[in-house]
Amino acid sequence: MTTTVDLRRELRALYSATSTPAVLDVPELPFLMIDGHGDPNTAPAYAEAVEALYTVAYTVRFALKRGPHAIDAPVMPLEGQWWTPDMATFSVEDKSAWDWTLMILLPPQATAEVIDEACAAAARKKRLESVRRVRMQRFSEGLSAQILHVGPYREEGPTIARLHRFIEEQRCRLVGKHHEIYLGDPRRSAPEKLRTILRQPMVVQEA
Repeated sequence: MTTTVDLRRELRALYSATSTPAVLDVPELPFLMIDGHGDPNTAPAYAEAVEALYTVAYTVRFALKRGPHAIDAPVMPLEGQWWTPDMATFSVEDKSAWDWTLMILLPPQATAEVIDEACAAAARKKRLESVRRVRMQRFSEGLSAQILHVGPYREEGPTIARLHRFIEEQRCRLVGKHHEIYLGDPRRSAPEKLRTILRQPMVVQEA
């Protein structure tokens, strides 16, 4: 008998949001990750990284279903961290300067051995050089604020500004990297219906 692991339900606070900003504490969790640089709309490396990440994620899912514990853990949404070496220069108008890390949350049953085997199998299947850059890493953001953006990615600016104002109102300051969680598929949804969680780590400012 297969046991279903529904991470979106178990971690509902992390993978649901509204247009009202909210504070949450993000624990340490395991992810598949791949790094890159450049405009996600035009850089071929971005599309290749997305394909590599999903290829490994689905290979992990099928490996767990066939494994001794018969775990079915649906693949989680794509996530991305975005930044520039000097965040004071970070701008949605110059995406070519962006560094990024793409991420997909893993179930706790996905051991390092399972990941290594999945990466090897994915490399044989797809022959994507990017697969070799996929890694497993534990990641914690801690105290953060998040908000839901509905609409095209290019129109996130005002929503991000609202989130940042909210953080200031909490007497906190931004730390870490801008984080996005993509609840919609741009290949299947109209741009105005896309739903994206925008998350920003923060720390309490000293009095």
